Amino acid sequence: MRKLAFLFVLFLTAGMMAQAADVTFKAVAPNAVVMGQQFRLAYTVNAEAKASDLRIPELADFDVLMGPSTSSSMSTQIINGSVSSETAFTFTYILMPKKEGTFNIGAASIKVKGANYTSNAVSVKVLPPDKASEASGGDNSGQSASIGKDDYFVRMEISNRNVYEQEGFLVTFKLYAARMCGLENAKFPEFEGFLAQEIEQPNPQWTQDHYNGRNYFTVVLKQTVLYPQRSGKLTIESGKFDAIIRIPTERKIRSIFDEFEDAYTNVRKVLVSSPATIDVKSLPSGKPASFTGAVGNFTMTSDINSNNVKTNDAVTIKLKISGNGNIKLIKSPEVVFPNDFDTFEPKIETDLKTTTAGVSGSKTIEYMAIPRYAGDFEIPAISFSYFDPKSATYKTLKSEPYKLHVEQGEGGSSNSPVVSNFSNKESVKYLGKDIRFLKVKDFNFVANNDIFFGSFMYYMCYLVPAILFIVFFFIYRKQVKENSNIALVRTKKANKIAVKRLKNAGKLMKENKKEEFYDEVLRALWGYLSDKLNISQASLTKDNVETELTRYGVDETLINEFMDILNTCEFARYAPAQASDAMDKLYELTVDAIGKMENTIKKQ
Repeated sequence: MRKLAFLFVLFLTAGMMAQAADVTFKAVAPNAVVMGQQFRLAYTVNAEAKASDLRIPELADFDVLMGPSTSSSMSTQIINGSVSSETAFTFTYILMPKKEGTFNIGAASIKVKGANYTSNAVSVKVLPPDKASEASGGDNSGQSASIGKDDYFVRMEISNRNVYEQEGFLVTFKLYAARMCGLENAKFPEFEGFLAQEIEQPNPQWTQDHYNGRNYFTVVLKQTVLYPQRSGKLTIESGKFDAIIRIPTERKIRSIFDEFEDAYTNVRKVLVSSPATIDVKSLPSGKPASFTGAVGNFTMTSDINSNNVKTNDAVTIKLKISGNGNIKLIKSPEVVFPNDFDTFEPKIETDLKTTTAGVSGSKTIEYMAIPRYAGDFEIPAISFSYFDPKSATYKTLKSEPYKLHVEQGEGGSSNSPVVSNFSNKESVKYLGKDIRFLKVKDFNFVANNDIFFGSFMYYMCYLVPAILFIVFFFIYRKQVKENSNIALVRTKKANKIAVKRLKNAGKLMKENKKEEFYDEVLRALWGYLSDKLNISQASLTKDNVETELTRYGVDETLINEFMDILNTCEFARYAPAQASDAMDKLYELTVDAIGKMENTIKKQ
């Protein structure tokens, strides 16, 4: 009996909790109203039992004309033969604003079956009266057949027109309409010179707003966060939009059926947003050595997988950079591992979110290295610098240095002999044997007249291999000499590797994979310059590339052509979709520039 009573109480409690979890209490009010206009504030609760003890916040900024009036509704659903019903109670107040401005109405509370529930808060913007409506004697029906010059337009609203290079700002395209209308063939500008991060608009909603003395229905068409990629005055071009406006038509009724016909017609009006100029300031001097172009506000954390490892075990350092700014363009900070460690390309993961406040999130960089010798090592502190546009200063973040103890792993000792083909750092094997036994076969006897010794072919068999040996010996010596010069090998192979990457870029271009195409072109250019100038890619910058090319005697025009291609690729990687002819043109320019560079450097 005790067990049965316990189970009964348990099921009863679970049922009550399930019912309580299904109860929702929601407040609804319009986003914007006009001064002198009444509006409804409604509180809805879904519950099987009637709700009671409704308590609303103080409405000091509004006059309560009526309420609360109570109504109820019931809905029934049948899903897979299962019938469910829901009852909702609505409490409605009729309010009128006392003054203009934006006012917050706090949360209300209600009681259902002895449990208290809290609603959401709402915000109501009270707009001033429409001056155009007042001038026409208060007629705001909006049924005039004529379309005024200021009845419909698109504004490009910019949050900040004076920014630093790589500092983000918000661009909003908003449609203002005397009456709600449709929109077709929206053509937004290309944002040339900016990195664009678009904010998703899953379900745009009409609302009311006040502008230049008039009240309009407005809807946000597009919001984009832009990051200028160079300093100077950059222009955002105009956008072009086709508005479909429904206006009433005047015609005489010829039969009793005419009154049921549609008495409206659609008018197309072309709307053009005004261009805007952004003043982009250069980043100030005094950049720290660890600054690689990050602009915004960031934090950094780091950790290591272990401070005690064995030889040939992986050491992993995980670096996480979080904040708001041009986080997508942040280059990986340099981690200096000891010379005896084999290092690998870092693994990068990004978690980004674009809002009206900018691009925020994190970039996680995982560095991996493998120690080959036992001992005690130290990995220096990792530095990351960024420019904070709010304080107009550079800031540097540093991790702690890591002390690493490496013990000798299994499979070898410090004095064990090894062999390697030097083509792969991992292809190292210990010799198990150094002697192989010879296999002996039976002798074969031949007749005297078949003896090959002393014949013409006998001497030719000695002479031809000797000549070939001498020829191949000199060729081999030449190749060994050239291969020992790593810089010469890299220089010779630079063009072949670049051509291979450009062929791959051409395939991506045909498949219309824009971002992968520009990434492959960038890799081809930087790889070519790294091999040709014998400088590691980690040390390559636009400044030292210009210096080295000048030292090689490359013409300034060709240098500028290379820099323009690099800049165009970097800008276009995250810009809005480019036309295919733009990628074709860039591809041809890249192939032509590498060909000119190859011919120029060969002559030196």
